[in-house]
Amino acid sequence: MTNQLAASNTQALVGSFTQTELDTIKGTIAKGTSNEQFALFVQTCVSSGLNPFLNQIYCITYNGKDGPVMSIQIAVEGIVALAKKNPQYKGFRASEVKENDEFEIDMITGEPVHKIKTLQRGKTIGAYCVAYRDNAPDMAVIITNDQVEHLLKGRNGEMWKNYYDDMIVKHAIKRAFKRQFGIEVAEDEAAGQGETIDNVSPYDRRDITPPSEPIKELEPERGQPEEEKPPAAQVNDMVIVMGDIVRAFRTLGVTNKDEQKKILATEYAPKKDKHTLAELKGILKTLLIKVEEAKENDGLEPIE
Repeated sequence: MTNQLAASNTQALVGSFTQTELDTIKGTIAKGTSNEQFALFVQTCVSSGLNPFLNQIYCITYNGKDGPVMSIQIAVEGIVALAKKNPQYKGFRASEVKENDEFEIDMITGEPVHKIKTLQRGKTIGAYCVAYRDNAPDMAVIITNDQVEHLLKGRNGEMWKNYYDDMIVKHAIKRAFKRQFGIEVAEDEAAGQGETIDNVSPYDRRDITPPSEPIKELEPERGQPEEEKPPAAQVNDMVIVMGDIVRAFRTLGVTNKDEQKKILATEYAPKKDKHTLAELKGILKTLLIKVEEAKENDGLEPIE
């Protein structure tokens, strides 16, 4: 084993891993990888500071058309660990939501109101996560049952059925942290078969065959009106756009949340009771133009 690893230059990339730990990873977590693939996985662990023994990062292999293919994926524990390294990290709030809970969320601030009125909470209908960061809008993500229904029918459907609350909350956390901290992670579904990285035991790797076409995000087809988009997907999109609007307001010096609401209600009043996604996108475009003008005139820093 040692000679094989040395041949692929893994020894130069082991970081704090001992040879015994490397042998363990090769025979369990990264089972089925070639020497070159294993070297890449170890290098990724070392450079990112993620520990596969703490279930922070995984290595999945599956059969491709040209032989074994490796997929390196970061688990929720790894995403949180990476975010905590950011000096602006302020924690997060996440939970499942059940049908008898009282739940609402402010689309501008991203702050949820979640009250459990009775212990007879009923069935789980979704989950949410709000990721907090200094000097940035709170990033909220809402996941509803219809958005993960396909995972119940996937290869690891039993895991979702048996641990549904845990799985849907993890799903929300991953999306919120990706948007708040820009942490790029692999899609939740490995090879499009409903096999998520949080489903897979680190000591249980399987061969799976990827589909010919990738899974697409919930986005409207060309020519499809936005109002036909699934409501849950619209909510997530609106949260993202509102986060960008708040950031634009702050760049323009409007930091008070009440003042931001007032401007949205007066200068950019909705046609009906509430702003539509299209209206919010139009508002954001206008504010970004003002930001660029202010930046040229006053030397403002561009929005990150």
